[in-house]
Amino acid sequence: MSEHKDHASVKIHPPVLLVIHIFIAWLLGRFIALPIVVSPLFKSIGLGLAGIGFLLGLLSLYAFTKARTTLNPHGSVRAIVSSGVYRFTRNPIYLGMVFMLIGFPLAFGNVWGIPLAPVFILLMNKLVIEHEEAYLEKKFGEAYTGYRSRVRRWL
Repeated sequence: MSEHKDHASVKIHPPVLLVIHIFIAWLLGRFIALPIVVSPLFKSIGLGLAGIGFLLGLLSLYAFTKARTTLNPHGSVRAIVSSGVYRFTRNPIYLGMVFMLIGFPLAFGNVWGIPLAPVFILLMNKLVIEHEEAYLEKKFGEAYTGYRSRVRRWL
């Protein structure tokens, strides 16, 4: 008997990927010192970016709760969320994670989150987003492809 999976087959849980990248930024900052001094202004900017990232997560949670569907990439989605922050980006949570990846290390004087951000984006696209999009297209068809054609993946 074949079992139908009603969820995206993402390869890694997104917060785990974020924590791995923040840890790598910390390790790189600890063992490979760059000749860059992060001023208090840039530390504040880093904290602001991390805050914006967290806010994007909260706004996304609100939009998903309002639509009565799941945030879990391994869960069964009941609706396409296209309101709130989802009018501007299809992945505000993941965009928020990029801001956190740059912001948290920067707030502590570590610039390694900046060069790691493109790596994070590439891995998110390959390991998570492509699988979520395939699932959503299969489940919702034209409703999803129409949304995808109107709203950018990142920004």
